[in-house]
Amino acid sequence: MGSQEVLGQAARLASSGLILQVLFRLITFVLNAFILRFLSKEIVGVVNVRLTLLYSTTLFLAREAFRRACLSGVTQRDWSQTLNLLWLTVPLGVFWSLFLGWVWLQLLEVPDPHVVPHYATGVVLFGLSAVVELLGEPFWVLAQAHMFVKLKVIAESLSVILKSILTAFLVLWLPHWGLYIFSLAQLFYTTVLVLCYVIYFTKLLSSPESTKLQTLPVSRITDLLPNITRSGALINWKEAKLTWSFFKQSFLKQILTEGERYVMTFLNVLNFGDQGVYDIVNNLGSLVARLIFQPIEESFYIFFAKVLEREKDATLQKQEDVAVAAAVLESLLKLALLAGLTITVFGFAYSQLALDIYGGDMLSSGSGPVLLRSYCFYVLLLAINGVTECFTFAAMSKEEVDRYNFVMLALSSSFLVLSYLLTRWCGSVGFILANCFNMGIRITQSLCFIHRYYRRSPHRPLAGLHLSPFLLGTFALSGGVTAVSEVFLCCEQGWPARLAHIAVGAFCLGATLGTAFLTETKLIHFLRTQLGVPRRTNKMT
Repeated sequence: MGSQEVLGQAARLASSGLILQVLFRLITFVLNAFILRFLSKEIVGVVNVRLTLLYSTTLFLAREAFRRACLSGVTQRDWSQTLNLLWLTVPLGVFWSLFLGWVWLQLLEVPDPHVVPHYATGVVLFGLSAVVELLGEPFWVLAQAHMFVKLKVIAESLSVILKSILTAFLVLWLPHWGLYIFSLAQLFYTTVLVLCYVIYFTKLLSSPESTKLQTLPVSRITDLLPNITRSGALINWKEAKLTWSFFKQSFLKQILTEGERYVMTFLNVLNFGDQGVYDIVNNLGSLVARLIFQPIEESFYIFFAKVLEREKDATLQKQEDVAVAAAVLESLLKLALLAGLTITVFGFAYSQLALDIYGGDMLSSGSGPVLLRSYCFYVLLLAINGVTECFTFAAMSKEEVDRYNFVMLALSSSFLVLSYLLTRWCGSVGFILANCFNMGIRITQSLCFIHRYYRRSPHRPLAGLHLSPFLLGTFALSGGVTAVSEVFLCCEQGWPARLAHIAVGAFCLGATLGTAFLTETKLIHFLRTQLGVPRRTNKMT
């Protein structure tokens, strides 16, 4: 498969993922806004911080390294050995869920049972839901490796929507159930998610079309189960060693990704109510990052991993593939920078209004608006880091991955210390400031790697981080106009003034996007040709 064909598949995966995720996330957004009005801050804090941390930590430690290793760009692999390796995530998940469950029940502060009932049951069911989700890991990796465009997005989005509907129903009719509601909903979510993959592959492998096309390395559903390979080796030891390298890295990356939740959980710097408000604002602030940046990062990590070879210098690889990878990286960096700047500039003036609409006075008063404004700047760093790291992790050799682990170790230690100190100094905003600091260091590391990788080639993908002065001036002007608009029109002047404030923002946003369209022609060409934007069929010169 050529690099252009791989690029086309990755682009279709990203673009279709964006459209479907926006649709499904909007539905979930409305449902969550409805549910939020019937919950206490303490319940939200325990569920969204304490129990979700248990679930995400179990999954991350059990599967992240396996995903990275098994999706690396190996053209010839024994899929039976790869699938056997992936099934090891299940016993690992059982171990981590039992160990972490004991920590959550015996070593951490237990919430007041009158305020947050059924905590112990919640710990057990959230740990069980993580193990259930790991049962679908071989199906997920196989789908990602063969770029099944819609399966992942539909399965995850459908599961989330059904989970939100079940949660809303139980909150309305059985509010006294407490954590039973969210625990059962979480277990229902993972069960539906796994069933979506199992049912899809069962139907696909039983249809005559899949046999004729021979696109998959398995011919029946039982081939996905653990089995002894023809060579007699149960697993590929090279993949196993790469998995171990990624495991050491993933352990550190988890601390960076969920660091503020670990500090809140183990150091008790915020009470459960404040944790709830912070987590709601954090989820709202990261909504665009999950909708836009995550699908792009996941899809183009697969592209870079398939096109580039880990153990070879850029000058020793097929130059057409290296050139395509450089052009794609440059365009992705430009796209991430523009999207991040747009969110930062316009998010500052519209944070309070967004929180008031979403959660009422509980979010729009107090520290909520300051938190969201700070998070808008963090989203800019998230966007750039997602692109740079997806290339870096796909192109690094095993030795470079191991060296990077030491950097991650230093970042993890500094992040925990910095989070604690900044939170003591300026409250929950300190978590976002610490995240910004660490994200900046990670971006610097990735940029240095990219510069070294292309140093002896004529390609300069880091040029994607340069914007035209005219466009930067438009961003600055839009930020100033919307900030003045917020002072005079939002948010205590009633809905007519709010609508006028929204209209001002829409006008400035249109002017900014129009300027980007006129000045960033190279990026527009990339979007038109690769992400499925309608275009004319005539050749471009």
